[in-house]
Amino acid sequence: MFLRQGLSLETSYGSLTLFTTILHNVFLLYHVDTFVSVYKIDKVSFWFGEAIFLAWNSFNDPLFGWFSDSKFLSSKKDQRPTKNDSSDIIWTRLTALHTYGPLFAISFSLFWINWSWPGLQFAVCLCLYDGFLTMIDLHHNALLADLSISGDKRTRLNSSCSVFSAFGSVSVFLSYLFWNKASLSIFRTFCFGLALMSFAGYLVMVKALKSTYTKQSKDSFSEIEVSHKHKDDSSMETQASVVKFGKQLLSHRNFLWFALMNLVQVFHCHFNSNFFPLFLDTLLGEAVSPTVASTLLGLSFVAPHINNLYFLVLCRKFGVYTIIRSLFLVKLGLSLVMYLAGPSWIWLLCLFIASNRVFTEGTCKLLSLVISDLVDEDVVLHSRPKAVSALVFGTAALVSKPGQTLAPVIGTWILALQTGHDIFQSGNESGSLKLDLTKMDDGVQAMYKTGVFSMLICVPVICAVLQLLAWSQFTLRGNRLAQVKAARLGLQQIQV
Repeated sequence: MFLRQGLSLETSYGSLTLFTTILHNVFLLYHVDTFVSVYKIDKVSFWFGEAIFLAWNSFNDPLFGWFSDSKFLSSKKDQRPTKNDSSDIIWTRLTALHTYGPLFAISFSLFWINWSWPGLQFAVCLCLYDGFLTMIDLHHNALLADLSISGDKRTRLNSSCSVFSAFGSVSVFLSYLFWNKASLSIFRTFCFGLALMSFAGYLVMVKALKSTYTKQSKDSFSEIEVSHKHKDDSSMETQASVVKFGKQLLSHRNFLWFALMNLVQVFHCHFNSNFFPLFLDTLLGEAVSPTVASTLLGLSFVAPHINNLYFLVLCRKFGVYTIIRSLFLVKLGLSLVMYLAGPSWIWLLCLFIASNRVFTEGTCKLLSLVISDLVDEDVVLHSRPKAVSALVFGTAALVSKPGQTLAPVIGTWILALQTGHDIFQSGNESGSLKLDLTKMDDGVQAMYKTGVFSMLICVPVICAVLQLLAWSQFTLRGNRLAQVKAARLGLQQIQV
């Protein structure tokens, strides 16, 4: 019924984040603990799998971006932009989402069945999952830059994503209730249900987005097909353009500073997700009830999306650069206040643990707007006939995505350094991110909690300082940003 009546472009676009969020939040929270606590992966296999994942996770973004957008890099003198160029790019992205969305749901299911030797399964599952997630993120984020040049329109599209992501975070509330590493059967059924919902959701909502976009644009599917058939074969030029594009990107100063800042941001986001249960159980486990802990966990995933709606309003008023810088300052300030207060202030600690994740994730939700602006600047700087949005998004991840792999690796190292607890050690604690505090005497327990508290504080402080330094060098703001958007809009009007 709703497909026949039609949905707004914002609703159709934003709804796709629902089916990514319900799976990805569960993945972030439980995939490490599942392999360590349930499948009993050994230390060498864990590090080897993370090393493979690091390499794959770093290079698949620009690789997939190149496969998607390299055909749009052609700059032959006799090639003139056509009416259907924009529709051709957008339809390519929608087709990719229709294909890879269901495959992403299937790859998520593979984590929760012990179908092979843990070391092999760990590496294969991570690579498959991240590969399909990368394709979804690249094309969905690229649509943000392709559907409109207007900053106001982009913030409305981003707001729609935040609303649906908030609904998707409900899976976190439920997952905490179903999670039991001693018996994974109920949790496994829960995950399969989420995967099935996501599988069907991608098929239905991408079809709805195609229908909505077709109605709003003047181009029909047959016209797009004609534009595909009449594309010139520019394979030789594409091969010669790889080095050229790389040099252009290396000369893009704002892009490089953003990628460095985003590396730290991705690390911090995944660090919070991977070790959030550890902070809850160790620092708050004896002071709050399981219901409060479950609520706190769920709110920490929902609140960033709700907060983002307000952040986006502020972005329209003050600019994205100013709001992101303010969030870095808030993160640093809250960490210093918590350090001075100490771990004995339980409710302040609850607020900090939740707010640390809220403000960090809130920053992540705004970064797609920054990359969209970088796409605009790339078009203007290099006079491109068409924007290569997926390629720019993918190449940005080349530097930033390793933070996702470094988070559990560096996090477990910091945990061992601060507390002396090696999660891979043999004995009763084998395969556990958390120690049993009831088996410790008071002195050892206090030292362990102090170490976890230090880990909680030092990471956001270091991340905030590094990000403020990198972000201060970013100049695509204010008058410069206005000039870039005016220049790209002028190029687009000339092409039409």
